[in-house]
Parts: sequence; structure tokens; C-alpha cells
Amino acid sequence: MANREIEKKFLVRGDFKKDCFKATRITQGYLCSVPERTVRIRVKGEKGFITVKGIGNASGADRFEWEKEIPVEDVKALLNLAEPGVIDKTRYLVKNTDGVHTWEVDEFYGDNDGLTVAEVELQDENEPFDKPEWLGEEVTGDPKYFNSMLMKNPYKNWK
Repeated sequence: MANREIEKKFLVRGDFKKDCFKATRITQGYLCSVPERTVRIRVKGEKGFITVKGIGNASGADRFEWEKEIPVEDVKALLNLAEPGVIDKTRYLVKNTDGVHTWEVDEFYGDNDGLTVAEVELQDENEPFDKPEWLGEEVTGDPKYFNSMLMKNPYKNWK
């Protein structure tokens, strides 16, 4: 189905950077962060985006997603309307050992410093994929790891 995102999310427990082929700084905020519909605005590298996501399925792996590129100046203006809390991170792209999938590994800064998570996008929720040695516990569907929740209850508060 069009406009679907199927992904699994994991904690990172080892060194993934040796296999990284691209790194991009991301700053993002939320105009709406209720689970039924999140509206995210972000600057990713030199580009701006607005993204609308729906609520996930029972496992949390599958949900509606719509994204459109918008001018960076628009993102910066909309950030003034955003809910409190900004997510600041670097996204690393890491080719998986199976040669098919690519991991998006997010290393967080600021109030979420010390948290690193990896996501892999799939065609089907049950699609097999290799798990590299640096991968930790699966946290797919755990709301506290959603970026929209990390701005409300950041990693620094979990200890």
C-alpha cells in the first residue's frame, strides 16, 4: 500500500561507524505529537521536510507516512510554532551485511545524549534481514523510543 512505512527499531550496543557510508545532521520538532497523527518538521542536511505519520499497527512496525520537501526557511518558521523540545541527532547510513537492507542509525545529542537507535525499513513486517553484531535489544513499537516522545521525556530523565 502506498504511503506505508514498515520498519523495525533496535538499540545499538556496539561500533557501527566503521561501516557507515553517509552521515547527516538532523534537527526536528513536532507541530502535533499525538499518537494518532504526528506532524514533524525537520532540517535534514541542507533540506527541509514536513512529515505526517499515523498510529502504528499492533506491533508498531507498520504505519501511514506522508512526507514532502519544503524550504528550510519554512521549517525554521514552523519550529517557532512547534511543541516544546527539539530533537538533535546525526543519522548514519550503514549497509547491512545481507547486502539488501540499509540501517539508519540515529545518535542523539542534547537531552537525549547517550541514546543510539537503529532502524531498518522492510517491504513486509516478516521479511528476514541480517542483524549486525552491534545491534542490541529490539524496541519496535515501544513508545518511549519514538522521537515524538523523546522530546517530551528525554533519555536523560530515564536514569
